[in-house]
Amino acid sequence: MRNGASFSSPGRAKPKTAPHAGIRPLWFYGMFTLLLAGNALTGTALLFSPEIAKVLNGQTEQVIQAYEDRIAQLRVEVDRLHSRSYAQAGDINLQLQELSQQQEMLLEQHQLVKVLVDKAGELGIQTAALGSSPGEVAMAAPTNASGNPDIDETARALAQMMGETEHAMTSIAQTATERTTSIVNEMAEIGIRVSLPDALDGVGGPLLAPSDGGDAAPMIEDANAVMAALVRYKAARESIDAAPIHLPIAGTYRQSSGFGNRRDPFSGKRAFHSGLDFAARSGTTVLSAGQGVVTFVGVRSGYGNVVEVTHPSGLVTRYGHLSGFLSSKGQKVHTGTPIAKVGSTGRSTGPHLHFEVRQGSRAMDPKQFMEAGKRLQALLG
Repeated sequence: MRNGASFSSPGRAKPKTAPHAGIRPLWFYGMFTLLLAGNALTGTALLFSPEIAKVLNGQTEQVIQAYEDRIAQLRVEVDRLHSRSYAQAGDINLQLQELSQQQEMLLEQHQLVKVLVDKAGELGIQTAALGSSPGEVAMAAPTNASGNPDIDETARALAQMMGETEHAMTSIAQTATERTTSIVNEMAEIGIRVSLPDALDGVGGPLLAPSDGGDAAPMIEDANAVMAALVRYKAARESIDAAPIHLPIAGTYRQSSGFGNRRDPFSGKRAFHSGLDFAARSGTTVLSAGQGVVTFVGVRSGYGNVVEVTHPSGLVTRYGHLSGFLSSKGQKVHTGTPIAKVGSTGRSTGPHLHFEVRQGSRAMDPKQFMEAGKRLQALLG
């Protein structure tokens, strides 16, 4: 045909085609060589496996030994830390036990001192107020990180409280002793002897041999000493109440005449005046100058109406020129007890109280008694 297409004719040979791509010889031989090398190495490894194992095992043993040594060191360190911790715990427990004992002792001391402070207050001796109780201090004590009480801070607080209680006891004893001495000296100046107890009452018991550890606690001994000082002071105070050293008149008055020689208001001559005169309105209340017993109610020459009181010291106070009586013979009176009324009976120029202090038949200057009373009242506050 003429269209350019050619057809093969029967009997003509077909043209040859290009061959397919396959495995290149170089790669094949390379892979084969690697395979042989791997097999050789495997065989060598199998042949020398005991020696390799030994080497590997030797390194492992060294590593294990190193770890075991480190673990042993750590155990020693842990044991040492535990021992230190146990020791510290033991010290803390011992310190806590000591603090507990101190707290118990301080609690007992605090209770004793509180009784003494109250007793001193009743007798007019004021001391600094006690702080918190030991239990309150323990409750308020700070704690450390472990929740235990801060030992140093708690010990400091307890020591401070113990110092305060000891200071309170010392202050009470010192004040009571000083006041007792002042009272005794003042009384001696006016001829009154004060009787004081030497020690606390209510002591005794069988005579037994001493025993170890049987001594009384110093705290108890100190408290007993303070109480003894208060007992003596109480006795001294009672002597003040009993002594005729207090003002014998109430209300408005003036001292119109003193003790000793003076110009007699009736004769105009010098004469001895045996007491003090207190000019006051008629009917003014007359008071007992001290504790005692009314031993006379009646009339005496020159004195008019008279009341006499005998005091524990043996001194007698006489109240004259009275307009009326407010007491009776045999009546017990105290300082300030109303016993009569001011008047102008007897040898008198006008309403006044004639007041005497007598020792037996001898008249004593009442002024020294009144002055002693003022000083003692100032001492007692």
